[in-house]
Amino acid sequence: MNNNETILIIDDEVQIRRLLEITLSANGYKVINSVNGTNGLIDAATHHPSLIILDLGLPDTDGQEILKKLREWFFKPVIVLSVRNSEEDIIMALDNGANDYLTKPFRSGELLARIRAAIRLGENRKEAEILEFGSLRIDLINHIARKNNEILKLTSTEFSLLSLLAKNLGRVLTHQYILKEVWGYGYIEQTQTLRVFIAQLRKKIEDNPSKPALLITESGIGYRFGE
Repeated sequence: MNNNETILIIDDEVQIRRLLEITLSANGYKVINSVNGTNGLIDAATHHPSLIILDLGLPDTDGQEILKKLREWFFKPVIVLSVRNSEEDIIMALDNGANDYLTKPFRSGELLARIRAAIRLGENRKEAEILEFGSLRIDLINHIARKNNEILKLTSTEFSLLSLLAKNLGRVLTHQYILKEVWGYGYIEQTQTLRVFIAQLRKKIEDNPSKPALLITESGIGYRFGE
């Protein structure tokens, strides 16, 4: 079997990495190993994997934090594989952007099935990962936004904020929801930070930033993306 897919494993347990590498390689996947969160982020940016398998109990940074950092710019599937089995950990990981969650010990067949499902879902969504609103075009796969066919110079946080709002076209998102999704739980009260980033984005994507047509303020509640 040849899947032509690369899978990044971020896990500090040697035995787990070896087991995963043997299993995945036997099924045609190319495997890259990272022993901690810091290296994992670097390898994700360098090798552009099709999917990441992430442990939560990493030696340098908690896996939940790595997951949040990945989701600032990495939009392909992430499967959490962890010994932690509490409902709280599972919910937090899913809220932080994990596509799936398996607990250790795991069955290789089930993991392979979930990998196939996650990659297949990602492939089916590729066409929908390019959003267009008049002269604004947002490529969620390649992390690029264009206006009038010119690439906008957006920071990773600005792009994450823009893509979150654009994917929820017409839906009012509360300040707390946006802050949690883009910055993480520790920032849900930092509404001033959000206002600053919204103002920066308006200067880059709006025809008239003082009269925004895309980034609409819902007074006292949050923001809505509209045309």
